[in-house]
Amino acid sequence: MATERALPNLWHATAPAAPETGPLQGELTTEVAIIGGGFTGLSSALHLAEKGVNATVVEARMIGFGGSGRNVGLVNAGMWVKPDDLVATLGADAGNRLLKELGDGPSLVYDLIAKHGMQCEAVRNGTLHMAVGAEGLKDIEDREAQWKKRGAPVEVLSADRTHALSGAEGFAGALLDRRAGTVQPLAYARGLARAALAAGARIFTDTPLVAATRQGDLWKLKAGQGSITARHVILATNAYGDLVADVPWKAHTRELTILPYFQFATNPLPEKVATRILPERQGAWDTGLVMTSFRMDQQNRMIFGSIGRLDAIAEGTHRAFAARSLRKLFPYIGDFRFEYWWDGSIGMTTNNLPAMHVLAPNVVSVSGYNGRGIAPGTVFGRALAQHVMGDASAIPLAETPITPDPWRTVKSAFYQAGAHAKHFVDRRL
Repeated sequence: MATERALPNLWHATAPAAPETGPLQGELTTEVAIIGGGFTGLSSALHLAEKGVNATVVEARMIGFGGSGRNVGLVNAGMWVKPDDLVATLGADAGNRLLKELGDGPSLVYDLIAKHGMQCEAVRNGTLHMAVGAEGLKDIEDREAQWKKRGAPVEVLSADRTHALSGAEGFAGALLDRRAGTVQPLAYARGLARAALAAGARIFTDTPLVAATRQGDLWKLKAGQGSITARHVILATNAYGDLVADVPWKAHTRELTILPYFQFATNPLPEKVATRILPERQGAWDTGLVMTSFRMDQQNRMIFGSIGRLDAIAEGTHRAFAARSLRKLFPYIGDFRFEYWWDGSIGMTTNNLPAMHVLAPNVVSVSGYNGRGIAPGTVFGRALAQHVMGDASAIPLAETPITPDPWRTVKSAFYQAGAHAKHFVDRRL
């Protein structure tokens, strides 16, 4: 579910202006209708338009309204699931193909940024997966071994080297993944939108999908105050599927457990402090049971995040935890204040891997990025475009039936309550 409270989001404050778009009025015909204006939908639109295919995006709110404008901005390679576990789940052929596609995902992102001149604070110096204690160190050592046997440029760093690259206290080591990096995520989404428009795609915002009916070989979509006739439909809503009306093929949203994630951003820190924290500007997250993340932006703001929703009940607890954490991790940080805070939703699947569905004739979706939206969203957007252009093998996932999770609401509430409780007591000593 999308957060409806008006929270001050750093990405909205610092991203270049979005390209001019507006609601759909009247009727139009398109080859491919794309529902959702985030990384996946915009990547699909761009790759279709570049091949001369008539593509139209309809977004219920604004470009990047969902996870694309709320996430941490880490452009990670692969999925959260360890490589060997991913292969064990999907099988050797499918698993290794997915690992290859997503391992190369950051390269696709940064290539698009360079090709289209996107102004999105792109830095590609890797990311740091920070080890919490001996158990966390074992976890990242396993990940290093599994990725290295596949030729990936990853390296476990000593505690001293981790401290030097992060400026943070208390970690047993870190996994440096040189394929990865950071971006200003909303700026990247807006860059994709601008590139798609320049290539000939159409984008309509404030245009929620209201209804869908099959008419012969075509789909008739009512969207906002207008309507679209399309041969193909790409559903690219992921965790924000509730913004779409209860059309016949919306059921895929019911297999996603919603994991809330918040972030706080400080005022710009003094130069003498900012140069000590992540001096090479990697983004970082840890192996903790309730994960936390931290990174810097180009204005020297520290951005700290963790699991939880910034609702009226929990916001104070999460804010205090974020402040305690920064002082614990960076004892030299000095005085700071939080200028921005926001939250978003992550779509989790039962196996922590994305799912591909053919929801109806010529209606296809990929969802469930499990906290890895930027590179996978871009990769799957391109693959969905290739799929509707006739390449049946383009999507590096096998089609699966929709499997609603009957416990999704309970699990989401448990994650939110558990994070709230943990943040109430954590790092008080």
